[in-house]
Amino acid sequence: MRIAMIGTGYVGLVSGTCFADFGHHVTCVDKDQSKIDALLSGKMPIWEPGLDGLVAANVARGRLSFTTKLSDALNGAEAVFIAVGTPSRRGDGHADLSFVFAAVEELAKALDHPVVVVTKSTVPVGTGDKIAALLKEHKAPDGCSVASNPEFLREGAAIADFKHPDRILVGAEDERARQVLAEIYRPLFLNKAPLLFTGRRTAELTKYAANAFLAMKISFINEMADLCEAVDADVQDLARGIGLDNRIGAKFLHPGPGYGGSCFPKDTLALLRAAEEAGVEQRIVSTVVKVNDDRKKAMVERVAKALGGELAGKRIGVLGLTFKPNTDDMRDAPSIPLVTALVERGAEVVAYDPVGREQAEPLLPAIHYAETPERVAVDADALVVVTEWDEFRGLDLRELATKMRGNALIDLRNIYDRVDAERAGLRYFGIGRGRT
Repeated sequence: MRIAMIGTGYVGLVSGTCFADFGHHVTCVDKDQSKIDALLSGKMPIWEPGLDGLVAANVARGRLSFTTKLSDALNGAEAVFIAVGTPSRRGDGHADLSFVFAAVEELAKALDHPVVVVTKSTVPVGTGDKIAALLKEHKAPDGCSVASNPEFLREGAAIADFKHPDRILVGAEDERARQVLAEIYRPLFLNKAPLLFTGRRTAELTKYAANAFLAMKISFINEMADLCEAVDADVQDLARGIGLDNRIGAKFLHPGPGYGGSCFPKDTLALLRAAEEAGVEQRIVSTVVKVNDDRKKAMVERVAKALGGELAGKRIGVLGLTFKPNTDDMRDAPSIPLVTALVERGAEVVAYDPVGREQAEPLLPAIHYAETPERVAVDADALVVVTEWDEFRGLDLRELATKMRGNALIDLRNIYDRVDAERAGLRYFGIGRGRT
């Protein structure tokens, strides 16, 4: 099939490339000429393992192309996916749909044949209805359908998630839309991926509900970690103990400095705003948001406590800045409030991240950046693990200890063992690991 993908951000580029890898002919369109030029030269606008090679392979096979001209992307297309940003609107937390609606208006004016318009962007319930109305208002060809097809991709594992999904969710109101989406995803039926058809509004809401539930699991285990510290229990064993119950599951039960990224913060807020408009209280989700905000703000106190309460004049080494490993995404990363608070309280901060420096520098300009983890440790009073990059797991703790001025290791991701750290001469402070 021929597919047009509007937007070459994280969702659009990964989805378009994977569709092309299925054998479809995909044209990705973006208004940003510099981004398209970079893609045409083989440079990725995001850091995602394996994406550059997959893009290059499908461009070489003639199945994937990039353009700034919407008319070129629409030529012969049977489906048009909208994968533009829906960030939180300043001031009220509502999803900003201006990019979505602008794309729909331009699309309606450019179409010369009916297509299935599919929202990949995360949008509030009822957005598909507004898209259908806009298409009609701007005189799109008769016969256009509107469907919702939310993405459930994890940054850092997006290609594997796309090709081996837990489920494929399609919200559609007519048979043509269902048939087109079924044909697009037919290659995945070989992997026995379940294709779930729902109403369009249900699909839109399901995406928010899924992210809110996962955010809730993270906030829950973080609160359990605090309790474990108070009663001298181990949250990692606790997480295993409850995670082995298949009604609960082990995923997202890893304590840390709070969730961040492009989805959970904005989607929980958008869900609350949608519920507020519908007159339905969402007390659990509201609490999850507050618990997470408080969690991120409290991390600086953990560092201060490890250093006797005083941060002024201390040199703090930070390992990891991105909100999670295997991505360069800094959106709502827990490192931002932590590092900002450290600097405000008089600490000197030097940080290292394997791929996130370029994204981090504009957000955290008042710190030093190191080229290696070992350089972070030089003359540091404390080391703080903020992101659990695999390369940090294999660091020589004895070597780091010899480079440091102090000896505090604040492990906000529990990637090290207390005994190993203490044998290396470090004082270890984990999350929810008890007092001993």
